[in-house]
Amino acid sequence: MAILSRMISVFAPIFLILSPITSYTDQILAIHRTRTSAGFSLDIPLIMLSASILKIFYWPGARYDLSLLVQAVIMLAVQSVLLKVALDNRPGWRRGGGDLPLREEKAGMRPWGFWRWKTQRLYWQFLLLLATLLLTLHLLLAPSPSTARAYTSLLGALGLTIEATLPLPQMWANHQSRSCKGFRLSVLANWLFGDAMKMGFFFLSDEGKVPWAFKACGCFQAACDVALGVQYWAYGDGGEGSGDVRLRGV
Repeated sequence: MAILSRMISVFAPIFLILSPITSYTDQILAIHRTRTSAGFSLDIPLIMLSASILKIFYWPGARYDLSLLVQAVIMLAVQSVLLKVALDNRPGWRRGGGDLPLREEKAGMRPWGFWRWKTQRLYWQFLLLLATLLLTLHLLLAPSPSTARAYTSLLGALGLTIEATLPLPQMWANHQSRSCKGFRLSVLANWLFGDAMKMGFFFLSDEGKVPWAFKACGCFQAACDVALGVQYWAYGDGGEGSGDVRLRGV
């Protein structure tokens, strides 16, 4: 057990730090190569960018393991590139200039067409506004330790909860179609391996090194991935599909 714990403590942080790159580089290259992001959900970078920003501001108060902070920073950079590439290659958008007319996507029931805007500028303005708001709150609440602690706990719970919701749309889509068409078994295997690494790192690390919020989020994501595995076993992949896998962070 001591050897296993030692191995996980050495290799799991490396895996976690590199996971944003290994998980999303192929998606970025595929969109760039095909010149289209059709089938790729813009909600993926929304969720991962928002969660990463929240986790970064969570660190000064929680002082959780440094590898998790580095992972959040790398995830922020990778998802920013992914969002840029996806927007540049969105079907129906005319490239060039700051305002790119959107022809095919619909806002649906989202208030003010949130994250379905017709200009690239609004996406980056929202992210900048979120970061600025969090920085302002952090500076205002810093003089009050008790309030700052509560605020920090809220940031951690909110950021990790947002990240944990990412598998749910894929599960719902599989349930509705009664098929996992377009969902590759190799990706599922990679997710489950990542969950195993995270669980080992979270629960075998020294007490206080990983906050409870990370553990709760990790358990929820692992449960969702197991549910996806059950769906794959029950529904099958529906043959060779053309849909893109909704990738998520590890």
